[in-house]
Amino acid sequence: MSNNFVLSIDQSTQGTKALLFDVNGRLLSCRSLPHRQIINQKGWVSHNLEEIYKNLLEAVRLVCRDAGISPERIACLGISNQRETTAAWNRSTGKPICDAIVWQCARSQEICDRLEAKGYGSLIREQTGLLLSPYFPASKMAWILEHIPEAAVLSKEHQLCMGTIDSYLIFRLTEGRSYQTDYSNASRTHLFNLQSLCWDDEICRLFGISPETLPAVCDSDAVYGLTDLEGLLEKPIPICGVLGDSQAALFGQGCHKPGMTKATYGTGSSVVMNIGSQFRPSPQGIVTSLAWRRFGQIQYIMEGNINYTGAVITWLKEIGLISTANETLELALKASPKDTTILVPAFTGLGAPCWKSKATAVIGRITRRTGKPEIVRAALDSIAFQILDVVKCMEKGTRLSIQQLFADGGATQNAYLMQTQSDLLDAVIQVPETGELSGLGAAYMAGLSFGIFQENVFESLKRHSYRPAMSSAIREWKCQLWHKEIRSLLNT
Repeated sequence: MSNNFVLSIDQSTQGTKALLFDVNGRLLSCRSLPHRQIINQKGWVSHNLEEIYKNLLEAVRLVCRDAGISPERIACLGISNQRETTAAWNRSTGKPICDAIVWQCARSQEICDRLEAKGYGSLIREQTGLLLSPYFPASKMAWILEHIPEAAVLSKEHQLCMGTIDSYLIFRLTEGRSYQTDYSNASRTHLFNLQSLCWDDEICRLFGISPETLPAVCDSDAVYGLTDLEGLLEKPIPICGVLGDSQAALFGQGCHKPGMTKATYGTGSSVVMNIGSQFRPSPQGIVTSLAWRRFGQIQYIMEGNINYTGAVITWLKEIGLISTANETLELALKASPKDTTILVPAFTGLGAPCWKSKATAVIGRITRRTGKPEIVRAALDSIAFQILDVVKCMEKGTRLSIQQLFADGGATQNAYLMQTQSDLLDAVIQVPETGELSGLGAAYMAGLSFGIFQENVFESLKRHSYRPAMSSAIREWKCQLWHKEIRSLLNT
């Protein structure tokens, strides 16, 4: 039997998935294991890194069992990951020194405020392409150094590792032999210079971070080391495709040319436009990052990040309005078309294009007739409105008109949401049959790197299209209601 299966790990905010692909790039099996969302009384959001790593190994075991194949038939491994979530661990032992600080967590706001007050915000944006925000890892790393005593000690002893989740997983899977990250993840840290393409010593100094604590940056299709997955495999296989989850989805969607745009509907959302091989600054509210480096060639992106999209559905469950996400479709279709309820899900601040981290969520324009269906519909609409605002900002900044949006993520299974997105954008929404685009993108990158796949593998992706069906008058009315609530929130 030949070793012709590609394994990918998609380590996301809510859980860890193992996905198995055949020689034609078709998804054979997927297993997902959730991990705890650790939220304290201050609203800080954390993940247990040991739990995530154990889930990774168990998910791989389960996916092989489900597919009915021997693990020895796996040829290579790709990794996609939640990007801005920040890990810190002991270089000697590989053990975490604290829980990972999740991208949603704004505990490091004060550190960003200090730097902004000193006038460094524009320098950081100019060098890294990113707005000064606690969303990104640099201030999270600085917070760890300031509040976790072991971090400062290990840093002085040159034994501290700090990075995004991919670098932690690579380190553990290779038993500490590889401490590396890829260009897409590095570009999201606030510490990577997008023009010199290396860690920026000046920016690192501003955050109090020694560059030697950071991982080496490699091409997305490089070999990151060998792993036997803690003995699951008789022979080690290469980790040879690594991407941040949003860039992995962009790659998997086949958005390899300038102007092609995708939106991932996950816990949060990332709207990404491929802008080609040349760096250019982004408009206010949007950031510039790296898509990937492949064959030694860089591609840049513009991106807008939204904190709460799929997480709004989780909130509906938490307050008892729904039991499962599937209920939202039927309830939304039952809602009165005349109801004006608007939900702005700024539970931990607003992301792109507003970037107001201190904003709080609001439900407005409720009438006596507003009920559960209307609130649930408003929650779904809030996802589509937030994506709309980011896309319009990109169109303005690039002078490109987006005629179609490639969508992926769990929420794309909701037909009401996808049709609403098409109606509000007045554009075609292209949804692939598989919702696992981040894991697929990492698998394709690894399979192409290893030589199992050819470039035509992207042609195997089948899609469903949603086309606009809303009148311009209704579209304008709905958008006016939404933007009035946004302006009111921004002015508080």
